[in-house]
Amino acid sequence: MRMLDWVTLMICFCIFSAVAFAHEGHMSEAPATVAVAPAKGTHDAKAWFTDTPLLDQHGNTQRFYSDALQNRVVLLNVIFTSCNDACPLITRKLKEVRELLGDKAEGVTFISLTSDPLRDTPAVLKAYTLKQGADDPHWLFLTGDKAQMELVLGRIGQIVPTPEQHSTQLIVGDVANKRWSKIRPDAPAAAIAQRLQLLTMPVAGR
Repeated sequence: MRMLDWVTLMICFCIFSAVAFAHEGHMSEAPATVAVAPAKGTHDAKAWFTDTPLLDQHGNTQRFYSDALQNRVVLLNVIFTSCNDACPLITRKLKEVRELLGDKAEGVTFISLTSDPLRDTPAVLKAYTLKQGADDPHWLFLTGDKAQMELVLGRIGQIVPTPEQHSTQLIVGDVANKRWSKIRPDAPAAAIAQRLQLLTMPVAGR
């Protein structure tokens, strides 16, 4: 894997523009972050993202790279369940995106990571998915202890001093082919679905 690929990927993750759905009364932009591209080798992606063990909304262990990311088309975002403004709005939009994906939905994994692991236990996340109508077998809501979440969030370009200070940008990627991009959360649901559908297409067919 060429180092240039990873430099491009890390730039994608770590340069965040202004947040579209800012949390009321809090920072409207994610804090600046510094990323170091991983060393060359056959397991660069796994080494970078890490196989940090997290828990999903069902209490099952999910290794961040091997179980949640590897060989998948993914959409990642950050939430916390006690949020009353941006997070539920974005979650409902992503539910609409999954509906618009139609028969492609099973090929796209949504991963919502909590910025408030001290309160967002698997049971709390499960209740949130039911409340938001987001109880979907291809949608992971992940939590862990504070150190685990800080590590994983840092690897996707987020340093989150408080739960409210996470970025609301969406990150979409075709993990196997290293195709990544950011999408503003105020983008139309149809546009988000279209971008994900493109990522499910073979590279040679693009």
